[in-house]
Amino acid sequence: MLTELSSHPIVSHHITVLRDVQTPAEAFRQSAAAVTRILMLEGAKQLQLDPLCVQTPLEEAVGAKFKGGVVLVPILRAGLGMLDACLQILPSAAVGYVGLERDEATAVARCYYSKMPSLVDCGHIFLIDPMLATGGSAVQSIEQLKSLGAKRISMLCIISAPEGIEAVGQAHPDVDVFTGVLDRELNEQKYICPGLGDFGDRLYCT
Repeated sequence: MLTELSSHPIVSHHITVLRDVQTPAEAFRQSAAAVTRILMLEGAKQLQLDPLCVQTPLEEAVGAKFKGGVVLVPILRAGLGMLDACLQILPSAAVGYVGLERDEATAVARCYYSKMPSLVDCGHIFLIDPMLATGGSAVQSIEQLKSLGAKRISMLCIISAPEGIEAVGQAHPDVDVFTGVLDRELNEQKYICPGLGDFGDRLYCT
Protein backbone atom coordinates (compact mmCIF):
# COMPACT_ATOMS: atom_id res chain seq x y z
CA MET A 1 0.00 0.00 0.00
CA LEU A 2 1.22 3.50 -0.87
CA THR A 3 0.43 6.52 1.28
CA GLU A 4 1.40 9.86 -0.30
CA LEU A 5 1.31 12.96 1.89
CA SER A 6 1.97 15.65 -0.73
CA SER A 7 -1.47 17.20 -0.12
CA HIS A 8 -0.46 18.09 3.45
CA PRO A 9 0.38 21.83 3.47
CA ILE A 10 3.45 21.40 5.68
CA VAL A 11 4.77 18.56 3.53
CA SER A 12 4.14 20.53 0.33
CA HIS A 13 5.99 23.56 1.71
CA HIS A 14 9.02 21.64 2.90
CA ILE A 15 9.28 19.46 -0.21
CA THR A 16 9.54 22.71 -2.20
CA VAL A 17 12.34 23.90 0.08
CA LEU A 18 14.15 20.58 -0.40
CA ARG A 19 13.82 20.74 -4.20
CA ASP A 20 15.22 24.27 -4.48
CA VAL A 21 18.87 24.13 -5.57
CA GLN A 22 19.46 27.41 -3.71
CA THR A 23 18.45 25.98 -0.32
CA PRO A 24 21.46 25.95 2.07
CA ALA A 25 22.33 22.83 4.06
CA GLU A 26 20.90 24.13 7.35
CA ALA A 27 17.47 24.84 5.86
CA PHE A 28 17.63 21.57 3.91
CA ARG A 29 18.16 19.62 7.14
CA GLN A 30 15.33 21.45 8.87
CA SER A 31 12.88 20.75 6.06
CA ALA A 32 13.94 17.10 5.85
CA ALA A 33 13.26 16.75 9.57
CA ALA A 34 9.86 18.44 9.28
CA VAL A 35 8.70 16.08 6.52
CA THR A 36 10.11 13.07 8.37
CA ARG A 37 8.16 13.86 11.55
CA ILE A 38 4.90 13.89 9.60
CA LEU A 39 5.83 10.65 7.83
CA MET A 40 6.65 9.03 11.18
CA LEU A 41 3.36 10.18 12.70
CA GLU A 42 1.46 8.75 9.74
CA GLY A 43 3.39 5.50 9.76
CA ALA A 44 2.95 5.13 13.51
CA LYS A 45 -0.78 4.67 12.98
CA GLN A 46 0.12 1.07 12.15
CA LEU A 47 1.53 0.36 15.61
CA GLN A 48 -0.44 -2.09 17.69
CA LEU A 49 -1.30 -1.37 21.32
CA ASP A 50 -1.83 -3.31 24.52
CA PRO A 51 -3.99 -1.89 27.35
CA LEU A 52 -2.14 -0.48 30.34
CA CYS A 53 -3.56 0.74 33.64
CA VAL A 54 -1.71 3.64 35.27
CA GLN A 55 -2.19 5.64 38.46
CA THR A 56 -2.86 9.34 37.95
CA PRO A 57 -2.62 11.78 40.91
CA LEU A 58 -6.38 11.26 41.33
CA GLU A 59 -7.27 7.71 40.30
CA GLU A 60 -6.44 4.80 38.04
CA ALA A 61 -6.81 5.30 34.30
CA VAL A 62 -6.78 2.80 31.47
CA GLY A 63 -4.35 3.71 28.70
CA ALA A 64 -2.18 1.86 26.22
CA LYS A 65 1.40 0.92 25.45
CA PHE A 66 3.08 -0.27 22.28
CA LYS A 67 2.73 -3.98 21.63
CA GLY A 68 6.25 -5.28 21.11
CA GLY A 69 9.26 -3.13 20.43
CA VAL A 70 9.74 -0.66 17.61
CA VAL A 71 12.93 -0.62 15.53
CA LEU A 72 14.03 2.17 13.20
CA VAL A 73 16.41 1.14 10.41
CA PRO A 74 17.98 3.94 8.37
CA ILE A 75 19.71 3.01 5.12
CA LEU A 76 23.15 4.64 5.30
CA ARG A 77 24.13 7.27 4.69
CA ALA A 78 21.19 9.41 3.62
CA GLY A 79 18.76 7.68 5.99
CA LEU A 80 20.66 9.18 8.93
CA GLY A 81 19.19 12.52 7.92
CA MET A 82 15.75 11.22 8.97
CA LEU A 83 16.71 9.26 12.09
CA ASP A 84 16.70 12.01 14.73
CA ALA A 85 13.28 13.26 13.61
CA CYS A 86 11.89 9.72 13.87
CA LEU A 87 13.38 9.33 17.35
CA GLN A 88 11.66 12.54 18.42
CA ILE A 89 8.34 10.80 17.73
CA LEU A 90 9.41 7.36 19.04
CA PRO A 91 12.21 8.01 21.58
CA SER A 92 12.06 4.47 22.99
CA ALA A 93 12.69 2.83 19.61
CA ALA A 94 15.75 0.67 19.03
CA VAL A 95 17.91 1.46 16.01
CA GLY A 96 19.50 -0.83 13.42
CA TYR A 97 21.60 0.14 10.42
CA VAL A 98 21.97 -1.04 6.84
CA GLY A 99 24.86 0.34 4.79
CA LEU A 100 24.30 0.23 1.04
CA GLU A 101 26.38 1.83 -1.69
CA ARG A 102 25.09 2.27 -5.23
CA ASP A 103 27.31 1.45 -8.18
CA GLU A 104 26.91 4.53 -10.38
CA ALA A 105 27.48 2.48 -13.54
CA THR A 106 24.89 -0.22 -12.87
CA ALA A 107 22.68 1.53 -10.23
CA VAL A 108 22.85 -1.74 -8.25
CA ALA A 109 23.50 -1.40 -4.51
CA ARG A 110 25.88 -3.54 -2.48
CA CYS A 111 25.68 -4.02 1.29
CA TYR A 112 28.85 -3.01 3.13
CA TYR A 113 27.49 -2.84 6.69
CA SER A 114 24.65 -4.19 8.81
CA LYS A 115 23.98 -3.97 12.54
CA MET A 116 20.61 -4.91 14.04
CA PRO A 117 18.95 -5.41 17.39
CA SER A 118 16.87 -8.56 17.74
CA LEU A 119 13.96 -8.43 15.30
CA VAL A 120 12.27 -11.74 16.13
CA ASP A 121 9.84 -10.36 18.71
CA CYS A 122 9.74 -6.81 17.37
CA GLY A 123 6.28 -5.28 17.02
CA HIS A 124 7.11 -3.09 14.02
CA ILE A 125 10.12 -2.06 11.95
CA PHE A 126 10.36 1.21 10.04
CA LEU A 127 12.90 1.23 7.21
CA ILE A 128 13.86 4.84 6.51
CA ASP A 129 15.47 6.19 3.35
CA PRO A 130 14.75 9.66 1.92
CA MET A 131 14.82 8.62 -1.75
CA LEU A 132 13.05 5.56 -3.16
CA ALA A 133 14.38 5.49 -6.73
CA THR A 134 14.83 2.11 -8.44
CA GLY A 135 13.75 0.29 -5.28
CA GLY A 136 16.81 -1.95 -5.35
CA SER A 137 18.20 -0.82 -2.00
CA ALA A 138 14.77 -1.03 -0.39
CA VAL A 139 14.07 -4.53 -1.69
CA GLN A 140 17.51 -5.73 -0.62
CA SER A 141 17.13 -4.19 2.85
CA ILE A 142 13.64 -5.64 3.37
CA GLU A 143 14.90 -9.09 2.38
CA GLN A 144 17.66 -8.76 4.97
CA LEU A 145 15.21 -7.67 7.69
CA LYS A 146 12.88 -10.58 6.94
CA SER A 147 15.79 -13.03 7.04
CA LEU A 148 16.45 -11.82 10.60
CA GLY A 149 12.88 -12.50 11.69
CA ALA A 150 11.09 -9.23 10.92
CA LYS A 151 7.36 -9.68 10.42
CA ARG A 152 5.83 -6.19 10.24
CA ILE A 153 7.78 -3.68 8.14
CA SER A 154 6.89 -0.25 6.78
CA MET A 155 9.03 2.15 4.77
CA LEU A 156 9.31 5.92 5.16
CA CYS A 157 10.59 7.96 2.18
CA ILE A 158 10.57 11.69 1.52
CA ILE A 159 10.47 11.37 -2.30
CA SER A 160 9.62 8.28 -4.35
CA ALA A 161 9.61 7.30 -8.01
CA PRO A 162 6.90 5.10 -9.54
CA GLU A 163 9.57 2.56 -10.51
CA GLY A 164 10.67 2.20 -6.88
CA ILE A 165 7.12 1.85 -5.59
CA GLU A 166 6.44 -0.85 -8.18
CA ALA A 167 9.64 -2.74 -7.33
CA VAL A 168 8.86 -2.81 -3.61
CA GLY A 169 5.23 -3.72 -4.25
CA GLN A 170 6.14 -6.64 -6.47
CA ALA A 171 8.88 -8.03 -4.22
CA HIS A 172 7.24 -7.29 -0.87
CA PRO A 173 3.50 -6.61 -1.19
CA ASP A 174 3.14 -6.82 2.60
CA VAL A 175 5.32 -3.72 3.14
CA ASP A 176 3.54 -0.35 3.20
CA VAL A 177 5.34 2.72 1.85
CA PHE A 178 4.76 6.19 3.30
CA THR A 179 6.15 8.97 1.11
CA GLY A 180 6.04 12.74 1.12
CA VAL A 181 5.60 12.91 -2.64
CA LEU A 182 5.48 10.56 -5.62
CA ASP A 183 7.53 12.08 -8.45
CA ARG A 184 7.23 11.63 -12.21
CA GLU A 185 9.96 9.18 -13.21
CA LEU A 186 13.60 8.12 -13.15
CA ASN A 187 15.97 9.57 -15.75
CA GLU A 188 18.57 7.57 -17.66
CA GLN A 189 20.99 7.90 -14.73
CA LYS A 190 18.32 6.48 -12.38
CA TYR A 191 17.82 9.76 -10.54
CA ILE A 192 14.32 10.80 -9.50
CA CYS A 193 12.81 13.62 -11.59
CA PRO A 194 12.06 16.35 -10.74
CA GLY A 195 13.55 15.13 -7.44
CA LEU A 196 16.02 17.16 -5.42
CA GLY A 197 19.41 15.87 -6.53
CA ASP A 198 21.55 13.69 -4.28
CA PHE A 199 20.01 13.84 -0.80
CA GLY A 200 23.16 12.76 1.03
CA ASP A 201 25.36 15.27 -0.79
CA ARG A 202 22.99 18.14 -0.04
CA LEU A 203 22.54 17.03 3.56
CA TYR A 204 26.26 16.72 4.30
CA CYS A 205 27.70 19.27 1.84
CA THR A 206 29.75 16.67 -0.04
